[in-house]
Amino acid sequence: MKHFAIVPGDGIGPEVIRVGTDCLEALCQISSFDFDGEVFDIGGERYLRTKELLTDQDISDLRKKDAIYFGAIGDPRIKPGVLEGGILLKMRAVFDQYINLRPVTSWFPYVPLKREVPFDIHFLRENTEDFYMGLGAKLRKDNGYEAKIGVKRESYDMDFDVRARPSADDEYSIEIGMLSRRGVTRFADYCCRYAKERGEKKVTLVDKANVITNNYGMQREIFAEKAKEYGLDLEYMFVDAMSMAMIVRPETFGTVAVPNLFGDILTDLGAQLQGGLGMGGSGNINPEGLSMFEPIHGSAPDIAGQGKANPIAAVLAAELLLKNQGFPEEGKMLHAAVRHCLDTMQVTPDLGGKLKTAEVGKAMCDFILNQKK
Repeated sequence: MKHFAIVPGDGIGPEVIRVGTDCLEALCQISSFDFDGEVFDIGGERYLRTKELLTDQDISDLRKKDAIYFGAIGDPRIKPGVLEGGILLKMRAVFDQYINLRPVTSWFPYVPLKREVPFDIHFLRENTEDFYMGLGAKLRKDNGYEAKIGVKRESYDMDFDVRARPSADDEYSIEIGMLSRRGVTRFADYCCRYAKERGEKKVTLVDKANVITNNYGMQREIFAEKAKEYGLDLEYMFVDAMSMAMIVRPETFGTVAVPNLFGDILTDLGAQLQGGLGMGGSGNINPEGLSMFEPIHGSAPDIAGQGKANPIAAVLAAELLLKNQGFPEEGKMLHAAVRHCLDTMQVTPDLGGKLKTAEVGKAMCDFILNQKK
């Protein structure tokens, strides 16, 4: 039996996660998969009551689980960034979830492209380094143009003493993007293994090495070594060219490796290609530790509690969770349940249907239960 932490979170999170857990429970009735889920009260409501974000006790309790199934984070009553940084980003850092997996699949008829061509791009975004490390400072005359900044990661700590000597008095802002050889090496190794497991012959590496030469030059060197080790071709794409190519020829990409900042941007473009934020699941993965799976959409507080939320992204996140935990066939059943609801228009109004969130969930569960031989 698998032991999952269920973190419904904020806004529509509890509604869509309930659909996902219902689907998981339906799978228990027709397959060898079995699980128990412990619900964790982590999110905006608890923060408003207690001012607690992700506590040491939360971390200790979460470490005892096989995986985390996460809903959404964000509350309009709380300053933007407080919950996201103090819960979601902290969770990724504490558990060293250095891979962000975002499949981009052609969910027809919702693909907005003129050409109807099937595609299945799997973005692997490095999740712990690059420009998303919180290594920034404001440098002004009143602080002597100096700052002490640092970062703590599972694999290393790094402190910086910044001393600037500007020729003109002004206020300056800096943000450091940093890669470590160890971090890039493990990322490249995972990407190559992932591509091989998918039966692919190449990995596409996205960067801006013509401008950010040190960081992405080192990354290219390491990826070239790993691709050769695994017998794979390595395709280089600048991020601006990649954004255009995703529109013009998405079918030519399979496994795509991308650094943190550019990955954040390209995967949202990918979400729109596949039909919107309600159509995508993601995984924050530590291959040797605790991973977390979540829908890519936000908390959508404006529709929370109204039954309007599209639960498909949460179910697709559960699919990724199952595959990660060694149940790929059960994951395929969830994928098929989503396809069935799309084909029969048993969907929420954002996709042109008339069903409420729970009704879509029931349709999926009924489909799953009907798969029992």
